[in-house]
Amino acid sequence: MLVVVAHPDDETFGTGSVIAHAAATAVEVVVCCATRGEAGEDASGTTSSAAELAQVRERELHAAATALGASEVVLFEFGDSDMEGPAPDHALTSVPIEHVVDAVAAVIARVRPDVVVTLDPVSIADHRDHVRIGEATTLAFERVSHDGARLYYWTLARSIMDRWAEEMRALGLLPQYVDLELGRHDHEITTIVAVDDVLDVRRAAVREHRTQMSPFAAVSPELQHALLTRDHLVRVVPPWNGGPVETSLFG
Repeated sequence: MLVVVAHPDDETFGTGSVIAHAAATAVEVVVCCATRGEAGEDASGTTSSAAELAQVRERELHAAATALGASEVVLFEFGDSDMEGPAPDHALTSVPIEHVVDAVAAVIARVRPDVVVTLDPVSIADHRDHVRIGEATTLAFERVSHDGARLYYWTLARSIMDRWAEEMRALGLLPQYVDLELGRHDHEITTIVAVDDVLDVRRAAVREHRTQMSPFAAVSPELQHALLTRDHLVRVVPPWNGGPVETSLFG
């Protein structure tokens, strides 16, 4: 399985249980990350520049991926686009998308994964780099994947994210007037994988990202459980034709 994300911590805060659950069942997992996340904030206050933060986040990425059970980490040289404003010339959203597609396609061609998981470019739109890596991975998969390979978008369930937004507002961590629509409507989700068995592994990987604030830290235990024990995905290839929701990425 190949997991393609945009920033260090996406592999853990997002697809962490997908990786850990697959690795626990003897699936070889390769993690591919597009940037070093240098435009992010350092919640630990231990770095003094974007360059230093990039170095630390790269180490965090490798440590977390190892904790999750990944066998390899591939890190591209694209810059972090940040969430808004002008992005650097070498940033993921500044370079032609074909350059990103070429980079991802080279990894797919080498690894020949049976399953590729990337960030949902439709609903994980809280960061423009998330959208770009999802779009580029889709195009790369179409170009070089082998027959029978499967492509999934890791996503969020709208019903759960509505609860998240409500709790965050109640804690004063989101403005009351912000109308967020994060995640897919539940009827769009094709695949729900139970990942209760790797919860401790996921939490250990989260702790490796010391410079980043966990999105699960402030919410209630009940919502943490809902977020961390079920992974929600949309199967893109082969196309979903309806029927019972899948419970595995491997058919």
